[in-house]
Amino acid sequence: MSNGQGISGANAFGARRQLSTKTGAVDYFRLASLAEGGIADLSRLPITIKILVENLLRHCDGHQVADDTVVQMARWQPKQAGVAAFPFWPARVLMQDLTGVPAVVDLAAMRSAAQRMGADPKKINPLIPAELVIDHSVQIDRFGSTLAFGYNVEREYERNRERYALLRWAQQAFDNFQLVPPDTGIVHQVNLEYLARVVQTRADGGTQVAIPDTLVGTDSHTTMINGLGVLGWGVGGIEAEAALLGQPLEITTPVVVGFRFSGGLPEGTTATDLVLRVTEMLRKKGVVNKFVEFTGPGLSYLSLADRATLANMAPEYGATAGLFPVDAETLRYMRLTGRDEALIDLVERYCKDQGLFRTDTGPEPEFSEIVELDLATIEPSLAGPRRPQDRVSLSGVKQSFTNAFGNGSGGSTNGPVDVKIGAEEVTLDNGAVAIAAITSCTNTSNPAVMIGAGLLAKRAVERGLHVKPSVKTSLAPGSRVVTDYLNRAALLPYLEALGFHLAGYGCTTCIGNSGPLPEPVAQAIQENNLAVAAVLSGNRNFEGRIHPQVRAAYLASPPLVVAYALAGTVNIDLSHDPLGYDPNGDPVMLSEIWPSPTEIRDTIAEAVGPDLFHKQYGNVFEGDERWRLLPVPEGDLYAWDSKSTYVQEPPFFQNLTSEPTPLSDIQGARVLAMLGDSVTTDHISPAGSIPKDSPAGQYLIEHGVEQREFNTYGARRGNHQVMMRGTFGNIRLKNALVPGREGDWTVYLPTGEVLRIYDASMRYQSENIPLMILAGKEYGSGSSRDWAGKGPLLLGVKAVIAESYERIHRSNLIFMGILPLQYRDGENASTYGLNGTEVYDIPGIAVGLAPGQDLTVRARRSDGSQLNIPVKVRLDTALELHYLRQGGILPAVLRDLVGKPSSRLQSGYGGIGPRWVEPITPVISNNDVRASV
Repeated sequence: MSNGQGISGANAFGARRQLSTKTGAVDYFRLASLAEGGIADLSRLPITIKILVENLLRHCDGHQVADDTVVQMARWQPKQAGVAAFPFWPARVLMQDLTGVPAVVDLAAMRSAAQRMGADPKKINPLIPAELVIDHSVQIDRFGSTLAFGYNVEREYERNRERYALLRWAQQAFDNFQLVPPDTGIVHQVNLEYLARVVQTRADGGTQVAIPDTLVGTDSHTTMINGLGVLGWGVGGIEAEAALLGQPLEITTPVVVGFRFSGGLPEGTTATDLVLRVTEMLRKKGVVNKFVEFTGPGLSYLSLADRATLANMAPEYGATAGLFPVDAETLRYMRLTGRDEALIDLVERYCKDQGLFRTDTGPEPEFSEIVELDLATIEPSLAGPRRPQDRVSLSGVKQSFTNAFGNGSGGSTNGPVDVKIGAEEVTLDNGAVAIAAITSCTNTSNPAVMIGAGLLAKRAVERGLHVKPSVKTSLAPGSRVVTDYLNRAALLPYLEALGFHLAGYGCTTCIGNSGPLPEPVAQAIQENNLAVAAVLSGNRNFEGRIHPQVRAAYLASPPLVVAYALAGTVNIDLSHDPLGYDPNGDPVMLSEIWPSPTEIRDTIAEAVGPDLFHKQYGNVFEGDERWRLLPVPEGDLYAWDSKSTYVQEPPFFQNLTSEPTPLSDIQGARVLAMLGDSVTTDHISPAGSIPKDSPAGQYLIEHGVEQREFNTYGARRGNHQVMMRGTFGNIRLKNALVPGREGDWTVYLPTGEVLRIYDASMRYQSENIPLMILAGKEYGSGSSRDWAGKGPLLLGVKAVIAESYERIHRSNLIFMGILPLQYRDGENASTYGLNGTEVYDIPGIAVGLAPGQDLTVRARRSDGSQLNIPVKVRLDTALELHYLRQGGILPAVLRDLVGKPSSRLQSGYGGIGPRWVEPITPVISNNDVRASV
């Protein structure tokens, strides 16, 4: 039986052995025992598969995992794909605050529901370690000043006091829950530099058991930790909550694509240039729903920070994860970041014994497919102006902007226009850089590009260059260590001289927390319909994401962010045109001020050391004085405040019955929105600023909140009243029911009135009319956002019909009780002449669904004619069907934990979660799409 820590009492295959370390022996589940027993030869398996085999072997007790399940994964073949489904128990769950607050709210609501059901509320408690880093709440309200950081932090606490009080309560109310307070760093970098162990130990009775440090996270870019050899990927917040409560995640037989590097990066290029090339290659190759594992001799020439940069953007190239095996570079990085020598010894001994340690001389694993890249072919690049996979060479940026926007934003323009900012007058034209942000996530974990940006700034200042005041510049590092080594290298003053003052430690511009543009700039853009640009060192640049007034956005390395800030426009070829002119009138070329690799390496050697990491992470969970002085609510139950505009008890568990309501056919449904291809979770889930005239804005005003205090949708994810009003609220959403109009508009079909989507939904629900969404390809791409599933549910959506789905979003629909359906391959709404005004019936649900079965949707036109539309049920496994029947994954888990297990899943085994009581036979479509456009 499990002890609640992911360790089985059974010794399947005689695998439980002892491993000697410098500090004593630990138990572990030895993979070689499978070969010794004649079960399977694991020597040529990808590291990814070996980690999954260990996970199954450790849980193998004949109930949760049968012997045959271990054997099936251990005998993985390169050409297998989707032939079976396997349970996977991550060793921990990682959250950031925008996705973590809803999870905490849901757990608190489950405790309230458990008490109403007569159960012990403390049964609702994380059963595996959970770590939450508050990093997504700071906004760049002030910039270009040494006072910017202090002001932005003050505003952060003013805006988020209620949310932070909830998290302080969670700190004391839940076991297995650690929290990193605000203004420490971004979740992925804190994970890389401190939280990740590579190999964990768990107490099991009187012994310690070593296990791989695996995880899932509530942010798509959880994959950054793959650079350290830790297997982890992003899941929806709902899925993460289930994992916290001991439920296994479900994965199908993995396809593992090997990406082989050779050679080394040429002078003048960075890891950012490399990752943009890899993203371009893998997006064209097609690695959706697949695992990527990096291999080849070129790995030895990539620093761990370079590897983390590549692993971070797995969602952008479409993979579930992009793993770099543990090797000598992993151990070097652990020492650099101040990890304990006993841990480093354990990592080395464990990984070598388990066959998880890569060397240049070792055999290369056998992969499902191989992609190859000579690092010597990499060139300076950016990606944009709208998608991270659209790489463009430095010399081609000007043309890419012209191709996308012509002379302007697509309408009439009046540029160029002169704008007075303070005492200085500047000229703004199409292509002007409005935002230049060295922002967290992809790049700020990498000293090479951060030091490179500082050295380039130093040379630019020495040549007398400056940045126009119309460019909103910011520096938002991923951890305090970055500013420490920039200071030690004496480079921060030069960045500040160009306006790149510290604005905050957190995810800012990349998620739309870029703050307002200077008012004269904003006014000039609005009045003259200018197509301006952002250049940022992040990983996402979808249209409308960075700032509502910024039409073009380019991803770039930090040195290139500084370069474009100096140039002031993307309508330029920096490979041939000067960045600017010095006080003598002489042109300054980018190549003249670009630092050499030797200069960067020498500066890193002098400035970056373990002492910086010890200093910043010594008391990482304590927080500053602001955090420590916040009130801490007490008690096992959260005291809901009906007047709060930040935190409300969600309706998902209110009036929950011990048995679910049986599924029924959908009759008389109407289409709430008819959407095209590449609709992202940015379009579905509320994100960014809250417009005053939106339903959410009006709700806040009605509740006494001034516009200045609106904060962002992300910060108010704990209040379903705000979030449901903002669902489908993206200003660029195109609903075919209202052609020629963008935003959250639809037609209330019974009368033909054009209404806000929220208002139409409320009217439909008052009349008990079920709702549907029609969509095209890649529905739900982008960040893993639980509100992309929760919001449609609260708007009354019962089903979605799409051409294809992103993996996480399809799961989240099911986890909220929404039925995902898919057109037959090659078909779509146009195939049947649908225009969204029809009335829809979906029979065949009540009699019993089966994973992957075919259904026929009936659509009735206004003239009385009927269309029959064949669709596939995108419930791919028996477990997904079980969750749908329960009304979602969290009601299923709650019923299980309070002693109301369903007939399909049985509780027990130390609280670790359900046993697998019947074979899982998935039906996997090749049309699932991972985070893309």
